[in-house]
Amino acid sequence: MTQHNSNRREFIIRSSSVLAVAAAGTTLAGCGGGAAAEYKYGVASGDPLADRVIIWTHAKMISFKEAVDLTWQVSTSSKFERIVAHGKIKSSLDTGYTNKVDVTGLKAGTTYYYRFFDQFKSTSPVGTTRTLPEANVASVKFAVFSCTLYSAGYFNAYDAAAKSGAQYAVHLGDYIYEYGSDPAKFGNSNAVALDRVTAPANDITSLEDYRTRYALYRTDPALQALHAAMPWITVWDDHEFANNAWMDSAENHDTATQGNWATRKGFAARAYHEWMPIRTPDALNLFKIYRRFDFGNIFTLHMVDTRIEGRDRQYDSYGDADGGITRYATALTTGTDATHRMMSTTQQNWLTSGMAASTATWQIMGNQDIMARMWFPGSVLQAQATATVSPTPANQQAVLQSISDFLTAKATPAGYRTQTQAYLVDASTNPRLPYNLDAWDGYPLQREAILQTIKAQGKKLITLSGDSHNAWFTHVTTLAGDKVGFEFAGASVTSPGFESAGLGGLASALDGTAIAPGVQGTGLGLVDDLNYADTMRRGYLLMTATTAAVTGEFVFVDTIQSKTYVAATGKTVTVNATGTVSYA
Repeated sequence: MTQHNSNRREFIIRSSSVLAVAAAGTTLAGCGGGAAAEYKYGVASGDPLADRVIIWTHAKMISFKEAVDLTWQVSTSSKFERIVAHGKIKSSLDTGYTNKVDVTGLKAGTTYYYRFFDQFKSTSPVGTTRTLPEANVASVKFAVFSCTLYSAGYFNAYDAAAKSGAQYAVHLGDYIYEYGSDPAKFGNSNAVALDRVTAPANDITSLEDYRTRYALYRTDPALQALHAAMPWITVWDDHEFANNAWMDSAENHDTATQGNWATRKGFAARAYHEWMPIRTPDALNLFKIYRRFDFGNIFTLHMVDTRIEGRDRQYDSYGDADGGITRYATALTTGTDATHRMMSTTQQNWLTSGMAASTATWQIMGNQDIMARMWFPGSVLQAQATATVSPTPANQQAVLQSISDFLTAKATPAGYRTQTQAYLVDASTNPRLPYNLDAWDGYPLQREAILQTIKAQGKKLITLSGDSHNAWFTHVTTLAGDKVGFEFAGASVTSPGFESAGLGGLASALDGTAIAPGVQGTGLGLVDDLNYADTMRRGYLLMTATTAAVTGEFVFVDTIQSKTYVAATGKTVTVNATGTVSYA
């Protein structure tokens, strides 16, 4: 055999071997044989800073459990013509095949594209992300979400936000819910018809349960698309653990049947850090997730944890007939509420010192629970309590009458009020009481301490809040009524709100537009500090911030029961740096 033929034979053998491997890889991947990875839950990015961002994916062999060797790439081009960062990671069972990379060395205010692929060139979807802006940025647009119950309906708000022009997403908690698939459970009534039945079927308690629930949510196309479209900044609330959680337990936790709370809480936190594109501040303490982000000279975003890190037990979690009001009132009058906390002293000091140090125009607090004083007249709450215990037609009518009487009294000029009307308006004879002691209203003295500090600093405060499932815009005031800031609280993505309890028509009574139709901010509603409310619709907040103003658009979708929907802005509220507010 000549040397030429020998070289030719070796070339054919080598080429055949390479082709065989490539063909085997392609065939096995196509047939589900497991030779290549699949990216069933898409990609995500989050916790952007001026020079870095977290990128995320889930990669697993189709049929096998072995680890997957992944390569990641970041580029300024969607076609990856110029790679600016790359590296290798291993996707393994230890993290449930979730993977996060903290990509550093990036430029501020820059859009990047990222992807993952395995040794067989099986490639993930391409994600788009963005670093935080440079100091002199003109404006920032971001979308705000909360309360996304899979079984209640479709995530149309996520789909709408992906088309909104938002540069960043902020999620304020209840990204998942812990409830099982029992039709009697919260939000499950239409789950079968919508093909939105939760898995696993039980209330989630184990690590595998929590991982399975996150995986279910991340199969949703709208959620995957929004994660792939922009970086997210997230914080948990209670349902990532269990309903109405606090440090040491939760309303929806039964030690006898669900085991040790600390164990369950640990599993929940671990799964959260696995599935969310969050930078873990302290790998040895997964419960410490409060952190901040500087959006140039416009605002600093302080993401706080008012749920797990340091919260004491709620006053209304003891099963009292009055919903905890007596406990609440006793704690206030005796001074014991001074040690009743939504967050630890350490986090409180971190928050206020961070605001003091920030040179941005606005201080924005990303917060799970309503911070404003949502205080209702005692006369109305008493009527409602009676109707709740005994829901007769007469008692239900009495609730409506109590609302009408109070609003009429408030709208009547002081010199023309009857003795009864004067009694209703006077807070000393008809005290204002909180309706939700799970919110900041249940922790008034710590709220007061924080607000007094911010007031003394002279900072411009905006709070962003979730949890309530309804849309609100309020003044944030001290116990003495001094205005310290403003709160935008967004409607839930899918979770039922006041309308599910037959109270959808209450908004105009709450914000005063029942007395002054079409006019916001009159102070003529049931809640003194409330300026706008929507208690019917689902949606999200679209925020635009400049040094001159912060504008919030309350965007609503007309349905969550169909994937065909229409999104529209229900109200636009602008807070100017001068302190004035306008509505459109």
